[in-house]
Amino acid sequence: MRKKYMPTLIICLLILITGLIGLGVHVIMKYTPTKAHMNLNEYYGQVADGEAALILGTEVLEQRGLVSGEEAYLPLEVVNTYLNQRYYWDSENSAILYATPSELLSFPASQEAGGQVWLKDGTVYLSLSFIRQYTDIDTYVSQNPARVAIQYDFSAVPTVTVLKNTSVRYLGGIKAEILREVKVGEKLIYMEGMEEWSQVATQDGYIGYIENKKISAPEELTSERDFQTEQYTYLSMDEPVNMVWHQVTSMEANGYLADAIQNMTGVNVISPTWFSIQDNAGNITSIASSDYVAQAHERGLQVWGLVDNFSENVQTTQVLSLTSSRQNLIRQLIQASVEVGLDGINVDFEYLSEEVGIHFLEFLREISIECHKNGLVLSVDNPVPEDFTSHYDRAEQGRVVDYVIIMGYDEHYVGSEEAGSVASLPWVEKGIQDTLEEVPAERVINGIPFYTRLWKTSGSLLSSEAIGMDAAQEAVNTNQAQVYWNKDVGQNYGTYELDGDTYQIWLEDAESVAAKVKLVPQYGLAGVAAWKLGFENSSIWPVITDNLQ
Repeated sequence: MRKKYMPTLIICLLILITGLIGLGVHVIMKYTPTKAHMNLNEYYGQVADGEAALILGTEVLEQRGLVSGEEAYLPLEVVNTYLNQRYYWDSENSAILYATPSELLSFPASQEAGGQVWLKDGTVYLSLSFIRQYTDIDTYVSQNPARVAIQYDFSAVPTVTVLKNTSVRYLGGIKAEILREVKVGEKLIYMEGMEEWSQVATQDGYIGYIENKKISAPEELTSERDFQTEQYTYLSMDEPVNMVWHQVTSMEANGYLADAIQNMTGVNVISPTWFSIQDNAGNITSIASSDYVAQAHERGLQVWGLVDNFSENVQTTQVLSLTSSRQNLIRQLIQASVEVGLDGINVDFEYLSEEVGIHFLEFLREISIECHKNGLVLSVDNPVPEDFTSHYDRAEQGRVVDYVIIMGYDEHYVGSEEAGSVASLPWVEKGIQDTLEEVPAERVINGIPFYTRLWKTSGSLLSSEAIGMDAAQEAVNTNQAQVYWNKDVGQNYGTYELDGDTYQIWLEDAESVAAKVKLVPQYGLAGVAAWKLGFENSSIWPVITDNLQ
């Protein structure tokens, strides 16, 4: 009987051993990290001959760079979007313009590689060495496949330190393919943490995953940089700006300055509307007067001449997008300003399309150079920030001009579908807050209205007219309007009926103006500007002065 069961026992033992071996192999296979490296052509996408994959920070871009010999080139669009928006393509002269704080530089494009600017198949490329000349970046150029990794954000970047020699893998998990080996002490950019793995980026452009137990806790690291470039300096007043715009429509009207300002107190800047773009070649009309400037200076006023783009015959995009017309405009403005002794130029280009945005910014950079050469303060007027005006790029404006002015009015305007305030206090304050997200407070001036709108509802028809403070008060008094303080808008509101029509008015008066001006010291702004001289009640001047400090 014993011999009969021996083969069966042996078979069972063999099956058991085989199973244990299989289980062991399975366990080993499951818990042993793979040593397979990922095919980088698969990771970066197939890179054509002469091209280079681009990795900026923690993002692998769809766009490709170019490689010629030992030099790599990036598309201008990538440079402008991610690294430095001041490289401006001068299509008229086939060159890159670069405006420093003190000079405008031009770099001609070549149809061949080897220079700073390469124009290939209609696309503009900039060499890495050219980009590094004016931009604080770290670059890593690698082969097989060709790729360029660029780090450009060095302020409070979350990083982790590798604690043990290990691998950055394509996905989280030890069976994921390896992108790159990392060693103890290496710093990685920390992107996102999970239970056992974290997403990280290496400085040289690999974006993958690493085990949490092999890295330190994230910390924000601010790098010490030795990159040096010329910095903007600003012409600013030693006291809060108290400015008023003066609408001047003819040379003869300049002679009435003394009458216009006889009751004015506290103002230290006046901005006459003297210059307009005349045509698409960048020529201007000017009614500037040296006698006006002399009178203003006698009263202790700086004079900032205003230039507008209001002519129906002018296409602002065409004027600003061509270097010849843009430079002609700047040249004429500077010449006219210097001839009459102006202290500054106020740029009031309105209704700018998204298309003209980059050209408008280049205009500001270029005119800033010439203004500062001639000791002229440069200010620029902007509507209250809205999503549809993001192309105004107030942040870049704030870097290159002396003052950014918020036109804190026209909340409701002549074409509005409903009656409302020209400048309610919450709306004005929101405009200031949004502007301060982009521009330093010490270079922001808030514009306030001296006018309001008298709204008339006749049946289903809504209309309005802009009137000054005295005219508004007269309308209220003559028609015995019911007036009360509306705390929600920070204004006195009045309404009355006349000949079957309903009239509404949100008053700009001592109370509303005081509330707006108080926002200047509250937010540390540079000052206030009022539109316009002649719409005010003479009693408003001390209200501004008293609340501006």
